[in-house]
Amino acid sequence: MAILVHAVLDGITTEQYDTLNARLQSTPEIFDGCIAHACVSTESGLEIFDLWENEGKMQAFAEKMMPVATSLGWPDGPRPRIAEVHNHWVPGAAG
Repeated sequence: MAILVHAVLDGITTEQYDTLNARLQSTPEIFDGCIAHACVSTESGLEIFDLWENEGKMQAFAEKMMPVATSLGWPDGPRPRIAEVHNHWVPGAAG
């Protein structure tokens, strides 16, 4: 079952996000199971919204991503909110 992950990252800048994202993009297989991703800048930092095929694939990503984020100086933050998705679709996509 698909899940939505919402992470609130107070104190994280778009520059920090871009650095982490560039590092992760060098191993694109890390995103296996990610259906969609959005990063939103807020007054206090960033909010991340991800749609994953299932929680196991999101956990596999997190286990690989967190050491990279930590090595770049990202602090441990609150755990993201995870919710089961009732329905999702992408306009124009087949299936």
